[in-house]
Amino acid sequence: MAVQFIGMIQSQEVSETIAPKGPALNPAYVRAFAQAHEHAGFDRVLVPASSTSPDPLLTVAYAAAATQRVHFLLAHRPGFVSPTLAARQLATLDHYTGGRVAVHYISGGSDEDQQRDGDYLGHDERYARTDEYLQVLRRVWGEEKPFDHDGTYYRAKGAWSEIKPVNGKRVPIFFGGASAPALKVAGKHADVYALWGESLAQAGDLVRRVRAEAAQNGRELNFSISFRPILGKTEDEAWARADQILQDTRRLRTQQGFARGAGPQQSEGAQRLLADAAKGDRVDQRLWTAIAREIGGRSNSTSLVGTAEQVADALLEYYKLGISTFLIRGFDPLVDAIEYGRELLPLVRAKVAALDAKLAAQAKDVHVQPLERKAA
Repeated sequence: MAVQFIGMIQSQEVSETIAPKGPALNPAYVRAFAQAHEHAGFDRVLVPASSTSPDPLLTVAYAAAATQRVHFLLAHRPGFVSPTLAARQLATLDHYTGGRVAVHYISGGSDEDQQRDGDYLGHDERYARTDEYLQVLRRVWGEEKPFDHDGTYYRAKGAWSEIKPVNGKRVPIFFGGASAPALKVAGKHADVYALWGESLAQAGDLVRRVRAEAAQNGRELNFSISFRPILGKTEDEAWARADQILQDTRRLRTQQGFARGAGPQQSEGAQRLLADAAKGDRVDQRLWTAIAREIGGRSNSTSLVGTAEQVADALLEYYKLGISTFLIRGFDPLVDAIEYGRELLPLVRAKVAALDAKLAAQAKDVHVQPLERKAA
């Protein structure tokens, strides 16, 4: 299967090691960041969402206008607009970008963050609402005639849209969340299930569970996993860089008044990252968990550390689990994106191609040999 890479662009230069400066939205930075990912050979870039950040849909529209080939992954929170309106907005954006949009639906892992936008539903109810939201959304995209909907969270009469997605009956659906309610929604709706950067054992277990949920709905889906690669010319240099990133993170969080280990503890994904971190700073040889522990498992905060060759080999092990999309971003976001394009992406693609060719040859040999024996 083809391997894909997703980067991430933000509205200003900021990370765990870089304090935000200037206005919350820097159009020149967004433009340069999107173009850097396109030049580096990324397939897609994620535009994240939070209750305090600039609007991601408008950011995608702006970044798409500044690029030609790279695709986008729009983070979208169900519950704040009607799914009938969202269906038209997303299909319209899909057309303006030439079919370059996919959407990652985020039900929300933090009550505090949801409540800033006036959403007071509990964790499990948010996933139930997302399930219904996606049902309506997909009907608006797929139905040829107006339809009525009378559900728990949404009602509509004569819902229909003149505009449909560019490629078929849907804008691709990415979905994450490791809780039981989240897995059920993923099994019913997701085209791509997104994991945070867990150990091989935990990631493999989650892949199997999601596949089982999808199979119950007669579906198959693809998988994405997120890491923060830290590269060096030598392994020692990479680990030294990781140690400096940890020190810079601690210093900046202290300056900003954050407590060590504070994070979105309601999130099952955060708990899973912290479970890996409890095994030590280094798991599976290359997986570095120190930042995840430092910030309480917040977001995609685990790293693969080593030379480009070593990190590519580590990613190949996840590919063998059936994960074909890698969302990678650095702690020095723009500079790292350029470095990944120069060093890491070509290596991983070459290793995946070689592995696929080897497996195809083995499969062909298995089919040919019985026929040869029978003919003899």
